[in-house]
Amino acid sequence: MTITESPAVSRCVDGISATFDTVFGRVAAWRDAFEQQIGARPSVAELDALVDAIVLPQFAASDNLIIGAGFVAAPGYLSDSEWHISWWLGQLNTFGVDGATPEMRRLLAVEDPESENFRDYTALEWWRVPVQTGAQHITGPYVDYLCTDEYTLTLTAPVHADGSLIGVVGADLYVDDIESVLLPRLYELGAPTTLVNASARIVASTDAHRATGSLLRSDGLTAALAATAGASASAERAALLPGGERVVACGDTSLSLVIGQG
Repeated sequence: MTITESPAVSRCVDGISATFDTVFGRVAAWRDAFEQQIGARPSVAELDALVDAIVLPQFAASDNLIIGAGFVAAPGYLSDSEWHISWWLGQLNTFGVDGATPEMRRLLAVEDPESENFRDYTALEWWRVPVQTGAQHITGPYVDYLCTDEYTLTLTAPVHADGSLIGVVGADLYVDDIESVLLPRLYELGAPTTLVNASARIVASTDAHRATGSLLRSDGLTAALAATAGASASAERAALLPGGERVVACGDTSLSLVIGQG
């Protein structure tokens, strides 16, 4: 069944897409810069210097929602370390500051696999999915205990050199900040509206009973998310659930609106 969406829904979808396209545009630019400038098997110090030059200027952007960003190396790629996370935390990121005013600072991650606090980042969604698909990916909302201790969205893309994976590049966003930007757009639809990721996890909702980070359980939702995300024609990127809610994919973000009856 073909579903034609109203101009209001189209505007909402366009606004959501534009918000994430801005961040993904920066991530893609960083990816391209790394692929063009990175040398063969650099050292940790060389990679960190390149991350500083490529990523840090973006934190000064006036429209910046990014609270953390950087490059995560593929295991074995660097010449002097098996594992390395070259990641910066921005001035909007309050992680680990204990009430002090946040400053630009480098994330200090445990990279010794013999340590009990070491975590294999290749098992995490923000690494695993873009590496498997070769495409950009939004992870979350999830509580990021590594970088924020808050509900976070992590946007990542794989980086290649000479046809081989060398790492992923990405950015962190606070879900609270995304809600502040997107909730007014959801309310404009005049119907209960929830924004979910590809796994039906709630990003934002006009319904106070639908908590951020929880799974939205509606009959037929999982199938509808898969079907609309994979559709090529805009008319096919919407579906009707048995309970009357509509599912509308938000461009190429992997996010979707679930719109109730107003």
